Amino acid sequence: MYEEIISAEDKILQQVGLELMFSNPQKWESSEGITAIELSKKLKIKLDLIKKKLKVLQEKQIIRSIGVNPKYWQFNEYNFQRLDENDPVYSLLCNYENVDFDKYFDYEDNKKSYQKCRF
Repeated sequence: MYEEIISAEDKILQQVGLELMFSNPQKWESSEGITAIELSKKLKIKLDLIKKKLKVLQEKQIIRSIGVNPKYWQFNEYNFQRLDENDPVYSLLCNYENVDFDKYFDYEDNKKSYQKCRF
């Protein structure tokens, strides 16, 4: 149904997918997952676009929703790994050419905690 929305250059779909893939549950406002509103604020993308992209990812079964109002979203690693390698969404989420991993991982905190553990 949403196949026509997916393109190799769909940066918004890629941003939403990677944010869910790499999001840290400790930074969520709820332990259930992240809401579309949180994603919209974090990515600075209009809410209606976020919801469309969430539906595409849900249709591919690589994210799941919990609850009704608000609806929380979580990445499904198992289903993502089972996607066909030729699937356009799989290819899009595995293309890391222009991805800034610093926004997903806090390397400075890891360095500090590592230094504290050293004897």
